[in-house]
Amino acid sequence: MPVYHRVYEAGHLQFITTSTYRRVRIFSSQAYCQLFAETLRDVRAKFPFRLVGWVLMPEHFHVLLQPLPAESTSQVVKDIKQRTAHAILEGLRAGEGAASCQALLRAFRLPPTVHDHAHYRVWQRRFVPFNVYTEKKCREKLEYMHNNPVKTPPGGGAG
Repeated sequence: MPVYHRVYEAGHLQFITTSTYRRVRIFSSQAYCQLFAETLRDVRAKFPFRLVGWVLMPEHFHVLLQPLPAESTSQVVKDIKQRTAHAILEGLRAGEGAASCQALLRAFRLPPTVHDHAHYRVWQRRFVPFNVYTEKKCREKLEYMHNNPVKTPPGGGAG
């Protein structure tokens, strides 16, 4: 897998996208949505960054932020992912008797061929950063986030 050099420039916004492992729809649960929102609030208290917008989808999230310093982007995303993963797995283990918790734990379980210290993974390892240099691109990303969750599937409709 190629490793791309990331460039974070001071004063510029970062549009970040990251997905759950195997695109598991963990954020279909209101409790885990609330957990994510609380985690984002806590990470903002720890790291200085300007949060312009964010959206949480069933299996991924987008944030538009301006990290201070710019190089802290990776640490901000890492902290969000680590904190939410720990809490999600803790919650699933606590409810392991429920079939839904068992199914989610199976979905997050790493294959035996992965030689890692962990047995589960909630998030994909990488995230996709996009540098936002202009006001026009900022508006475009905000509109994308605002419109993303309201798209209906083919054949679906409001009802």
